[in-house]
Amino acid sequence: MSSRRPQLTRQIGLLSALVLVIANMVGSGVFTTSGFILTELGSPATLMWCWLLGGAFALTGALCYGELGAMLPEAGGEYAYLSRAFGPLPAFLSGWISLIVGFSAPIAAAAIAFATYFLGGGRASWFELDAFGMTLIRVSPVTLLACATVIGLSLVHVHSVRLGKRVQNALTLFKIVFIALFILGGFAWGHGSFSHLGESLSADGWSASGFAVSLIFVSFAYSGWNAAAYLGSEITRPERNLPLALVGGTVLVMGLYLLLNMVFIYALPPQAMSGTLEVGLSAATALFGNTIGTLFAQAIALGLLSVLSAMIMAGPRVYFAMARDNLFFQRCAQVHKTRHTPAEAIAFQAVIAIGIIVSTAYDTLLIYVGFTLSLSAMTTVLGLIRLRRLAPDLPRPYRTFGYPLTPAIFILGNLWIMVYTIHSRPMVGLAGIVTIGVGGLLYLIARQRGQVTANGVFTRQRADEPGN
Repeated sequence: MSSRRPQLTRQIGLLSALVLVIANMVGSGVFTTSGFILTELGSPATLMWCWLLGGAFALTGALCYGELGAMLPEAGGEYAYLSRAFGPLPAFLSGWISLIVGFSAPIAAAAIAFATYFLGGGRASWFELDAFGMTLIRVSPVTLLACATVIGLSLVHVHSVRLGKRVQNALTLFKIVFIALFILGGFAWGHGSFSHLGESLSADGWSASGFAVSLIFVSFAYSGWNAAAYLGSEITRPERNLPLALVGGTVLVMGLYLLLNMVFIYALPPQAMSGTLEVGLSAATALFGNTIGTLFAQAIALGLLSVLSAMIMAGPRVYFAMARDNLFFQRCAQVHKTRHTPAEAIAFQAVIAIGIIVSTAYDTLLIYVGFTLSLSAMTTVLGLIRLRRLAPDLPRPYRTFGYPLTPAIFILGNLWIMVYTIHSRPMVGLAGIVTIGVGGLLYLIARQRGQVTANGVFTRQRADEPGN
């Protein structure tokens, strides 16, 4: 093997980077979470405020990541930023979170949502294995279709970056056009009522803990605003294109989400919307009738393939970067000789996602993902502040708008969400903390094996050096 480090090439322009951000964000979350949020808040009007505030949080994060991405345009996103700001342990933990929570779990959630919409609703399980009051394995038409979809799109991105880009761009274009038609058609010809906005499930009003948990659902739906950061080493002119993709994509998606939720509220009274997983299907049926509603459900399903594809494309770049630094399985550091894709990392991610698909309840999965990603993103923005102090001379082609207020809002907002999640959903918060703890244990094992010293110096032979 050549002594030269494995490299990913710059093949992704501004349009494809923008498409990647939009595709990563507009996925299963907006079509599946509003019913759960309404259950927590009790009021459609409060639900709209929650989506607006969640979008503002995402935008402050995108503004902060824009500076980090332009300054350190490398593969891996948070892993690369935290490695520079805090050293190997926080960087490793962020990569571990990306593997389990940042990509594999959302891929599983999006695949489940796709299969549910495509099949016209949930299906009874063919087989379930339960233990200690929990379902360990669930086999059903939904889980089988979800697994097959993950495998198929993973093979697309193993094939080549060019094919992956074309599929990604086509799926995202379809999704944006469909959502625009759904919004316009719903308001113009759908059977609904704006009076639903003033109704509520109860007279008690919303609570701070319920609002915080609702923001967890919303943050899951907005997750993906940082997608372009993971492909920093493959984006052309990253000092310009990366911040534009992050901020521009987030603003566009924020507008789409607010309009989509207004359509859902227009279509469904609160009692019909509350607790509904397939809120898009229910809204389409209420607006246009059963026949057209079923067709819209199929279109929603196809649109969800876009977010699946985007996450399958972005995630492996984190594992590639970690493995290249000898902090992960060395096979994930390999770049396919002819196709120039991180094929082993893509395959590894697919296996993890399939395991989550057959073992996890959907709503619990969303809160777990939102809580853990909030912690990771908050730490990364703290890294931005630290790098401003420790490395003021680093080239910064783009500087965060509104600094230091912007990162402060992002950090405090996410901290509030996490505290209330632990208070109201202690087991889910504990699961997130355990995930991080397992990552820390794996890091300590790597140190004991001599792969990395306490000060972050990699001591073991790298995967790209002769003899590996």
